[in-house]
Amino acid sequence: MGQDKTRLPYRGGTLVEAVSAAVRCAAGSAILVGHPELGGIPDLYPGQGPLGGILTALDHTSAEWNLVAACDLPEVTPELLSRLLDAAEAAGCDALLPHAPGGLPEPLCAVYRRAARPALEARFQAGVRKVTLAVEGLRTVHLEIGEALHFKNVNTPEDWAIYAAG
Repeated sequence: MGQDKTRLPYRGGTLVEAVSAAVRCAAGSAILVGHPELGGIPDLYPGQGPLGGILTALDHTSAEWNLVAACDLPEVTPELLSRLLDAAEAAGCDALLPHAPGGLPEPLCAVYRRAARPALEARFQAGVRKVTLAVEGLRTVHLEIGEALHFKNVNTPEDWAIYAAG
């Protein structure tokens, strides 16, 4: 991207504020991993990828069910996130990974049970960094979501230009 995605201007605020608001609306609260200057908690595993961030979040929560949403998902909605939480609770799983029709699992817009942390940590300590590999062996539910747009993230200035243009 060439710049910090959390500070991208979006809908009168920043992208991270919009995603955080969607999470708060669905879950009641939101914790930002990294960026202590923005009120986030320090990443326990800086530079170790998203799995380290998920472990950090699970380490700092008392909630049984935890939404994880990357800060670069401009189309994520409270309705989608509520649906994910409800489905995870109903399934009683360790992780719920949504996917668009025919798409790959979306581990950075997902629900993780706090009790899964020890198993995820063991895989992390064994060198696994890919979230979808770390959840193998856990009780994982894959939920098809009809709209792929929810999972569209912004990784390049060209991706961002689509949203910045309105």
